[in-house]
Amino acid sequence: MTNSENRTLAQRHLFPHFTTGKAWRDPNLPIIVSGEGCYLIDEDGNRFLDGLAGLFCVNMGHGRTDIPAAATKQMSKLAYWTNWGSAHPAAVEAATTIASLAPGDLDVTFFVNSGSEAVESAIKFARQYHRSQGQPERTKIIARNMAYHGTTLGALAVTGIPAYKEAFGELMPGVRHVPNTLGETIPEGGTAADLPSIQAILQVIEEEGAHTIAALFAEPVQNSRGALVPPPGYWQELRAICDRFGILLVADEVICGFGRLGEWFGSTKYDVVPDLLTFAKGSTSGYAPLGGVLIRTPLANALLDSPAAGIFTHGATWGGHPVSTAVAVANLGALQEENIPGNVRSLEPYFQAGLNQIRDAHRSVLEWRGTGFFYAIELTGDRESGRTLTPEQSKELLGSVMPKAMREVNLITRPDNRGATMLVLSPPLVADQAVLDDLLTKVDHVMSATDKHLGL
Repeated sequence: MTNSENRTLAQRHLFPHFTTGKAWRDPNLPIIVSGEGCYLIDEDGNRFLDGLAGLFCVNMGHGRTDIPAAATKQMSKLAYWTNWGSAHPAAVEAATTIASLAPGDLDVTFFVNSGSEAVESAIKFARQYHRSQGQPERTKIIARNMAYHGTTLGALAVTGIPAYKEAFGELMPGVRHVPNTLGETIPEGGTAADLPSIQAILQVIEEEGAHTIAALFAEPVQNSRGALVPPPGYWQELRAICDRFGILLVADEVICGFGRLGEWFGSTKYDVVPDLLTFAKGSTSGYAPLGGVLIRTPLANALLDSPAAGIFTHGATWGGHPVSTAVAVANLGALQEENIPGNVRSLEPYFQAGLNQIRDAHRSVLEWRGTGFFYAIELTGDRESGRTLTPEQSKELLGSVMPKAMREVNLITRPDNRGATMLVLSPPLVADQAVLDDLLTKVDHVMSATDKHLGL
């Protein structure tokens, strides 16, 4: 099949995800056919640097043979079975491995297929857990402004991005959003308890009544609004608030988990044990669909032992699929054997030094934020004069200037409009210094095009 035939059939028969009709009908719609390490190859043989690790998931890089081999072996032995009333070795081994990597007593895994499903499952667990403990009034959720938690209706209700929700009308009630940590610092002589974002959580709890709150959701580093790294002590305050008021603390680690921040989990990096931890993407490095919820053992036992429950009334046909969990075992083994979190930690200073150089060289860069292998570059009209972008400039940069510049240097990553005008960087975790040099050189080109467009 020729390139044009593939593109024509895609545009005729595939319905796109989060893609405008204009972009989908572009005569140059990319058709990616293979991957090697940190690079992707299209039908014409062009080689692109994957600056987003797929969608924050291809931690071990493209084109490995060991992980697919595990899938083939499992498929030939037991292609399908469930975790309903029985178990199978692949799911058992995956859950055991994940428990060994997770902080504290997060020792029980409920498997699903995606991050959205993981968040949906966490919502349902939190509500049913409280009901099983004689507190059925605890149904409400606290989450953060501009945070993305998924696309299923419950997860979308917890998501704090209005533009993603407007098209679907009224969603699950009882969700309150509070400020994220953008721009926050600990006041001199104060602690994280003094942060406005923490005070806002306490205010919501007072307004709603602590006895009605089921859970508080947050990402260790918030993706939407641009890689928001928490101030020191922030997660300890979340833990203390939830303990004080009997609220379940949920760490959404769909992006942060499995090495993205230089530790196995963001919760480990920020020294907290949440009650529930959602994961997906990096658990298989994108080689098969898998997600899940890690649950603290006392909470899991309390639900199963409760006369008011005795069962988690939730499940999925593909949850804990033998092939996906076998892939997870192979992927996590490779992550451990090759010390991939250590690679991220060792190269983090180099990555950040390169971002500093890009910021200093381009007046269109307001700042960069992030940690590990997870960053966002926020743009402005002119950093030196303080001039901000006009709405029209932002639209031009996101829709044409940055995408064009990325194509010129064969870079694939994400111009992001969620709350600001940004470029997101999240390469595969196997990237070495040479790949980071390539990435930073390509990003520098994109920022030069941005400067030029803005007349800087």
